[in-house]
Amino acid sequence: MPRIRIDEAGELTVADIIHAKFSALPATATIGEVRDWFAASTSRRQAFVADDGRYVGSLTPQDLEGADDPARPAVEVAQGGPTVSPGAPATEGRDLALLTDSRRVPVVDAEGILLGVVAVTDDMQSFCGTSSNAARR
Repeated sequence: MPRIRIDEAGELTVADIIHAKFSALPATATIGEVRDWFAASTSRRQAFVADDGRYVGSLTPQDLEGADDPARPAVEVAQGGPTVSPGAPATEGRDLALLTDSRRVPVVDAEGILLGVVAVTDDMQSFCGTSSNAARR
């Protein structure tokens, strides 16, 4: 099935373009564990840190530069935003994702629960983890 193209976002919400298959690191994760997580896959551009499902922050490989102590808690260097809500227009999620080097923005509900991510493909044409057929239902 074809992915949803970013130019098809006009009538959709973030919930329609969310990439819900993601992993979050626990709030107890260390810098060393985050580095290992990034090293395990070249498609990993942003790590999410959550405490019992609640969004704590995000890290990119660049955030780890200069963090020399592998035992240091990752939450000390994690960034708290931006985030987007599932009910926001898809264009808002797209625009926020495109403002970041990782082309990702976490989707967080009103209670602070991390639901997924808006992720734009490397060619900046489509949303990762989406299907145009699913959005049209």
